[in-house]
Amino acid sequence: MRHTVVERELELRLVLAPDHSIPVPARLAYRTDDPYAVHIGFHIDSAHPVHWTFARDLLVEGVFRPCGHGDVRVWPSKAEGRALVLIGLSSPDGDALLRAPAAQVSAWLERTLRICPPGSEGGRLGLDDGLAGLLAR
Repeated sequence: MRHTVVERELELRLVLAPDHSIPVPARLAYRTDDPYAVHIGFHIDSAHPVHWTFARDLLVEGVFRPCGHGDVRVWPSKAEGRALVLIGLSSPDGDALLRAPAAQVSAWLERTLRICPPGSEGGRLGLDDGLAGLLAR
């Protein structure tokens, strides 16, 4: 089965204080061979990007209303008249709050939803073909 990758480079803002943030180049990635997940690579001051993976549904819902708990939380916001998506990440190494432009995130999510509509993810995993092969033996 052929797999598709949908990527988008964008600049997020790492919120350090209510009125202070710094730019963080990032890459959003979606792969049809991992259809339930989104992958974000943050290019910070290190030799290797920091990678986070979480449910695509969480990001889709978070564009419209607060969702998530634990390690990843996503919610809509506005600043200076611009629609934003806030992403809160927690790990044993610390917490981060990132702001993303809602229009760019939404446009990228729409592309992922066109190539793999909600509810069709299971078919992308090839489980039916694998099970059929096992049962045929």
